[in-house]
Amino acid sequence: MAVYDVAVLGSGPGGYAAALHTAKAGLKTVIVEKQKRLGGTCTLVGCIPTKALLNSAAVFDAVRTAAEHGVQVGQPTVDMAAVLARKAKVVEQSSNGVSFLMKKNKIDVVHGFGRLQGPGKLEVKADDGSTQTIEYKNLILATGSSVREIPGLESDGKVVLNSDQILELNRVPKSLIVVGAGAVGMEFASVFASFGSKVTIVELLPHLLPNEDEEISKEVERAYRKRKIDFLLESKVEKIERMPNGVRATIVDKNGQQKVLEAEILLSAIGRKPNTEGIGLETVGITTERGFIPVDSMMRTKVPNVYAIGDIVPTPMLAHLAQHEAAVAADHIAGKNPEPVRYDRCPSATYCSPEVASVGLTERAAREKGYDVRVGKFPFSANGKARIIGETGLVKIVADAKYDEVLGVHIVGPHATDLIAEACAALRLEATSEDLVKTIHPHPTLSEAVGEAAFAVSGDTLHM
Repeated sequence: MAVYDVAVLGSGPGGYAAALHTAKAGLKTVIVEKQKRLGGTCTLVGCIPTKALLNSAAVFDAVRTAAEHGVQVGQPTVDMAAVLARKAKVVEQSSNGVSFLMKKNKIDVVHGFGRLQGPGKLEVKADDGSTQTIEYKNLILATGSSVREIPGLESDGKVVLNSDQILELNRVPKSLIVVGAGAVGMEFASVFASFGSKVTIVELLPHLLPNEDEEISKEVERAYRKRKIDFLLESKVEKIERMPNGVRATIVDKNGQQKVLEAEILLSAIGRKPNTEGIGLETVGITTERGFIPVDSMMRTKVPNVYAIGDIVPTPMLAHLAQHEAAVAADHIAGKNPEPVRYDRCPSATYCSPEVASVGLTERAAREKGYDVRVGKFPFSANGKARIIGETGLVKIVADAKYDEVLGVHIVGPHATDLIAEACAALRLEATSEDLVKTIHPHPTLSEAVGEAAFAVSGDTLHM
């Protein structure tokens, strides 16, 4: 058997992107995937299917409020079987797209569980129990992550679900408790609230989306109150009782006060863990830290010719970040001297309603770093396009007072996850708020709010 220049373990966004980069560089590449379909968590049970559900929820909301736009329709209902069928179709199309790219770029695909067997060797065990050994010169580990189960909140697939299981829920529960107000919890809370569930979110930290700028989080909280989504902050689930038709949860707040909630379903959306167990890291001398694999700026592990990317390294678990890490690892293998990933310029995006996106420093983080900060804000309520589509929200820009450099941009509102791309480019180019002001934004568009927020950094505004 020929020795591959590069073997990639895992076909998620990081893994398949790494394989594409190395193949395009002329390196003989193989990708190993334990699932029958390619695409990893993001494609199969993460980014793609959740956004399909969110889109169905958005369509439902649009029909439900159509009369406000002069369109008369009947009272809509949710057909969860059809919603799940559409989600499955989108997932299949996306996975097939990855398979097509592998074939187009002449990347060999081997299905089975891959495990290191010492330097330069990878054993792959297929579902039927057969094994084969793959030899490689370079290895890129991209095994991704899986749902983290919390003691006391273990999923049972019936009344306590994790983020994988709820994707297959074939009904709209009358009530839902969501534990965790990060991106995953907030998105599912948004979906099922739109579909008609009575949703309550329980979050240990002081705000929803606690990693976002505090002002943005407060804006999201106002929006969720308006949507009649309840949330208990600085609170935790102390215990749960599983019942035949639901769950009873005892919630304790920061003052020790208890509250008992009952719901048909409890969703545990606490987080994810890296998939580094059982893949033979010890056979090549790789040790982990809290399950993660330490790497350098080129994504190299301490073992020569072995790289690690994506959710298994101690960086944010984001598909788009994994793809950039993949490019660095692949280009380094190809001898291209790549630029290291700038993690401080990686955007975050949450697709709940309203959407939330950000890049760079929050106002608090900028002040803690010693910057003399100037802030510009512009509400979507003063934006013509936002009025047309009936949406509200906020754009906030954090800038350095001395040099006017944009340090961070934070958006809550319509299409925030698309609008943030302009901010990403601005930070990449070390733009000033004046640069954004002088950038011509088409009218009427939501993007004008970014320019208006930049104008506000100087203490002035045009349309307020």
